[in-house]
Amino acid sequence: MSIVKPVDVSIMGREFTVSCTDEERQGLLNAVSYLDKKMHDIRDSGKVVGLDRIAIMAALNLSHELLNTKTGDVDIGDYKRRISAMQNQIDEAMASQNKLL
Repeated sequence: MSIVKPVDVSIMGREFTVSCTDEERQGLLNAVSYLDKKMHDIRDSGKVVGLDRIAIMAALNLSHELLNTKTGDVDIGDYKRRISAMQNQIDEAMASQNKLL
């Protein structure tokens, strides 16, 4: 069983303490970084003023991204096909390199 520990994070210059396990720590830090960037982008656009409003807009944007991913508006299959094609090109290039050696 993992031990839950407090982790201090900063979002938009404000400090928060969040509890998580060691296994969850990196994921939490990645989420904090992503949220902080989204909130800074919203603030820097100049269209939204006030930390509460910025946080709500960031939450709406992130919810929209999540729901689009779940409903298929983001074509994950296309990305998988492109990655597979790139992997095949790399394999072919490596095979021709091995023949030269």
